Amino acid sequence: MSEKTQGELLREQLCYQPKNAYRVLSDEELNRVEVYSVGYKRYLDAAKTEREAVVESVRLAEEQGFVPFDPAKPLKAGDRVYAVNRGKALILAVIGEKPIEEGVSIAAAHIDSPRLDLKPNPLYEDHEFAYFDTHYYGGIKKYQWTVTPMALHGVIVRRDGTSVTVSIGEAADEPVFCVTDLLPHLGANQMKKSAAEVIDGENLNVLIGSRPFRGDEGSDAVKLNILHMLSEKYGIVESDFLSAELEIVPAFGARDLGLDRSMIGAYGHDDRVCAYPALTALFELKTPAYTALTVLADKEETGSEGNTGMQSAFLRYFVEDLAAAFGKEGRHVLSRSLCLSADVNVGFDPLYPEVVEARNCAALNRGVVLTKYTGARGKSDTNDASAELMGFFRRIMEKNDVLWQVGELGRVDVGGGGTVAKYIADLNVDTVDLGVPVLSMHAPFEVIAKPDVYMAHKAFYALLSRTENL
Repeated sequence: MSEKTQGELLREQLCYQPKNAYRVLSDEELNRVEVYSVGYKRYLDAAKTEREAVVESVRLAEEQGFVPFDPAKPLKAGDRVYAVNRGKALILAVIGEKPIEEGVSIAAAHIDSPRLDLKPNPLYEDHEFAYFDTHYYGGIKKYQWTVTPMALHGVIVRRDGTSVTVSIGEAADEPVFCVTDLLPHLGANQMKKSAAEVIDGENLNVLIGSRPFRGDEGSDAVKLNILHMLSEKYGIVESDFLSAELEIVPAFGARDLGLDRSMIGAYGHDDRVCAYPALTALFELKTPAYTALTVLADKEETGSEGNTGMQSAFLRYFVEDLAAAFGKEGRHVLSRSLCLSADVNVGFDPLYPEVVEARNCAALNRGVVLTKYTGARGKSDTNDASAELMGFFRRIMEKNDVLWQVGELGRVDVGGGGTVAKYIADLNVDTVDLGVPVLSMHAPFEVIAKPDVYMAHKAFYALLSRTENL
């Protein structure tokens, strides 16, 4: 083998060159990638809604020795605690050895995903078809959510105050639902419309039945039959929909994608592809130097608002309670803390190169993406990490052999998007975005590369196990 030229050596030393995981990782590490992806796919299938993500995350956490946080009880290094916020958000912590006032490490992700939500009064009949009327949640391309098998998930609070959990469409022997579309033979006028207008939001109604109640000749007999079935199974009446949170999500599970099985196709990568690694990295800790937190929030897809979103005081109150357990002030803790705000970024797609700037776009199989800023166009509506913070994370990534890259969310004037980073930064926490590149983001079937989710785990572990501060 010939020796490298001076130019090749200089290129290695001086140029920024992201590397493909399959070219640089050892066979042993690639095997760990495969093993890790199995657990991730299992998590995706168990956590299709934010409520289910909390339930599954708590189940996994309790297996790792986490217990509910009691602010009245003293804490010591190595303690593992968690707090659930209204069943839809979660914070977990491992207490570190250093004084709490030296700051904490925060890995923050969101566990809600784009979907179709049932309206408060959803059930109706039209020409002997029964439907659920929906209001889409988050930014979607509406046409992508037609002619796809869907499942119904959520909770219904009955008029007597009791509640029932609903999940229909996941098991092989259960029925599924769908939004119908127009046949191409009659779709000439529809196809003249722009993609945004092909499907009207008010027509994202889910077909759920066509069989009338036997022995009844009145109107809405199909609707009556559906209500009768729901009453028999769940003990509900139509007015109970007024106090329900029911979501329509894709009915299929996570699957390996590609003949080489290098990718995973699934619903909900955004942002459970970051939530799961943030959990597993925390689980891997014994007694960290700095107290470590993983935050799983709701409502990111609609602006992080409400009392379960990252704009709520949930994180601040939790840190205040932690600080109080050691006789310290929460604001002093937050001011010295570091956060990786975990959210996905666009992956380069050769079919659509015009919407990104290739030198500053992430690519699948090249590891996690450090995103200095998000926002749109003139950096509006974003956190912008400092050079010092970027330098710090570069060092700990390289120290922990994390394969990483940089990325932006599209060309400057094409679009953009936001994350929870700015809300954590508002607490005076040094924050930068980190996540996994995704193809077909916000579609019912998104695509990620297996090495990237594994590298997200390693990146969060690098933060949560750090031994130095900024």
